[in-house]
Amino acid sequence: MKTYLVKVTIENKPSARDPEGETILKDLLIKGGYKQVKAVRTAKLLKMWVEAENGKDAKEIVSKLCDELRIYNPVAHTCSINIEGE
Repeated sequence: MKTYLVKVTIENKPSARDPEGETILKDLLIKGGYKQVKAVRTAKLLKMWVEAENGKDAKEIVSKLCDELRIYNPVAHTCSINIEGE
């Protein structure tokens, strides 16, 4: 068995507001003067080290646990799962 670093990114769906991102954007524009920045979206990143036979199995394990344990709300969020280095 090999250990895989699996990264889970959870973010609001594109149609949903992102108050944290909006606040960061306001700070960049007002306090920092960064007029070039037009939008900011925030996300949560989970890193999991998973033992599995291969990367596909590691991704399936994490996908299953995210769904079963309700790590994210599928109505409001998107969840992407990637194996580091693949």
